[in-house]
This record gives sequence, structure tokens and C-alpha cells, in this order.
Amino acid sequence: MKEWEITFVDQKGVPTRLPIRSEQCPSAEEAALAIRAHLFPVIEKADLNDFEGRVTAPTAKWLEEQNGVRSRPFRR
Repeated sequence: MKEWEITFVDQKGVPTRLPIRSEQCPSAEEAALAIRAHLFPVIEKADLNDFEGRVTAPTAKWLEEQNGVRSRPFRR
């Protein structure tokens, strides 16, 4: 497995790096799921695609719209 790093700026404006192991570059949704688990462990397992207006990357959209968090995965 390769090591990737997801970089994001949290709600307080602090840049953060989150390591993740995966064979391929994590998608925006995979990165968002890792960030959500890091920032909001209580709602880690919530399925955000159960609501109307289904999107392909609901967690990434939720993080950006509700919390202002954007991610960018890259290989370490």
C-alpha cells in the first residue's frame, strides 16, 4: 500500500495533514470521509446520501458547504 497525505484547512483555519494508506490516490469522497472521521468522530458512520438531492460525493460537499473544509490528497 502507498502512503498518501490529505491536506486540509479546518474550521479554525489551521492547515492539517492527515495520512492515509491506499493503493490508489484517494478520491474526493474518500478524502472527505477520512477528514470527517478525524474532525467529527461521532458522526463518522452517518450516511449523508440518504437525503434528497443525492450527489456523487456527499461527504465532500457537506464538509465544504457546512464547515468550509476542502481537501487535497497527494502521495507522500
